[in-house]
Amino acid sequence: MKANKKDLHESGRPLTQEEFINKIKTDDEFAKKWGELGPVYGKQWRSWAKHGIKRSKEGIPMGYKIDYIDQIANLIRDLKTNPDSRRLMVSAWNVGELDSMVLPPCHYGFQVYTRELSLDERLDLMRKRTRDGTVDYDNRHHGFLDFHNIPKRAISLMWNQRSCDFPLGIPMNISSYALLLTIIAKEVNMVPNELIGNLGDCHIYINQIEGVKEQISREPYPLPTLILDDWYSTQGDPSNTSQDISEFLKDINVAHIRIEKYQSHPKIYFPLSN
Repeated sequence: MKANKKDLHESGRPLTQEEFINKIKTDDEFAKKWGELGPVYGKQWRSWAKHGIKRSKEGIPMGYKIDYIDQIANLIRDLKTNPDSRRLMVSAWNVGELDSMVLPPCHYGFQVYTRELSLDERLDLMRKRTRDGTVDYDNRHHGFLDFHNIPKRAISLMWNQRSCDFPLGIPMNISSYALLLTIIAKEVNMVPNELIGNLGDCHIYINQIEGVKEQISREPYPLPTLILDDWYSTQGDPSNTSQDISEFLKDINVAHIRIEKYQSHPKIYFPLSN
């Protein structure tokens, strides 16, 4: 939220951006009034409002009704029942609620799609799960791999983004969608494959230039490894589509997420611009 709204004044002057952020952090009443972004990502992903007309058994209109659509629950269900679908999509761009949002979604939608793994790909996965890295020659077939719950498919995710703060926003977007892809893949017993971003209006703000110069002068470290521990789910049972998605999501927490072999350079201060 911009800090120069007409009624955001203190001592007769507009609040600076830093003052606004500090008041959000320290003043509960101020945060309650000005710190809410409105019905953005989570609301649209899990509680998209669908307006309709109530009707009697005879079809007579009896007023309006609102149903709420859980797009994430639908996505998990469809991945388990129809993984070749071209409609595995989630949208945050709810035109009817854009005016209620402080900032319309920057990353406004994503799509996932899957493919079958070859026998060799599945055998490689099996080898990674065995202590000595070998697989019994006589059991090199899909039925044996199915018995051991080896994934049958790979899953990719492509997200669309209308506006991209490259130094600050995009690294967060990449890591968060990578985590989302990994969580979904684990829940439907698939293997994370490609992460693709369709990025529009990519920009670097003037006050970020020096930080960017410093960043591109550095030698990148090897990428870390993301590991997800087990949680409540129906992993390995794609036929079970009746689970309560709320239970599935409720049981995931940061304790299940580990990043191994992470290395980083000293932080670079990038000012937040808008």
